[in-house]
Amino acid sequence: MSITPNLKFLQEKLQYSFKEIKSLETALTHRSASSRHNERLEYLGDAILGSVIAYQLYEQFPQANEGQLSRLRSFLVKEKALFELAQELDLGTYLNLGSGELKSGGFRRASILSDTFEAIIGAVFLDSDFEQAKKFILGVYQKKLAELSLDKAKKDPKTRLQEWLQARNYEIPTYEVIRSTGKDHAKTYWVSCQVDYQSLKAEGLGASRRKAEQDAAEKILEKLVND
Repeated sequence: MSITPNLKFLQEKLQYSFKEIKSLETALTHRSASSRHNERLEYLGDAILGSVIAYQLYEQFPQANEGQLSRLRSFLVKEKALFELAQELDLGTYLNLGSGELKSGGFRRASILSDTFEAIIGAVFLDSDFEQAKKFILGVYQKKLAELSLDKAKKDPKTRLQEWLQARNYEIPTYEVIRSTGKDHAKTYWVSCQVDYQSLKAEGLGASRRKAEQDAAEKILEKLVND
């Protein structure tokens, strides 16, 4: 089990002081380290985060329709966004991990850090109330919300490509993993996207299969638009 550093500094970064420090300790504890871990808090935090972000977007973008609001929310609460916020808060330094996760670099793994971020939201809520949790969320999301625009509400490339083809009664694209390199926690994927229409083909690259597929679909879309 790893040793948790002084949590005073983390609370300063969070701009929230826990009345019950054990709530924060639990939020920082991975299931590999203890039976008293953060998964239930993560579940709670996920629900609170979704509702706070949904309402904030509803207020911030009065001209946006339901689909746009849903895509904006997805952009803000997906693993990548949570991972970035967790990194800004340096949560990896404070994680309580089992020896196996510690050796394999769990303190920098996106899935673990994003889950921990949600668990902290749940811990803030239980330690105080919904308003304090909302205040915490909007505080850490301040920069992301300020930089947000409806451009982010565009459908992802795979969806746009499929809809473009279906609207014209063409076959949907096929994707195939060409190769991948690296260890499980740091893999790189190469994926091909093939479209029967005009026999188009493109290769995408990404840190996950999904990202590589999106990259390939974007390249196909560029060819279709430029033709």
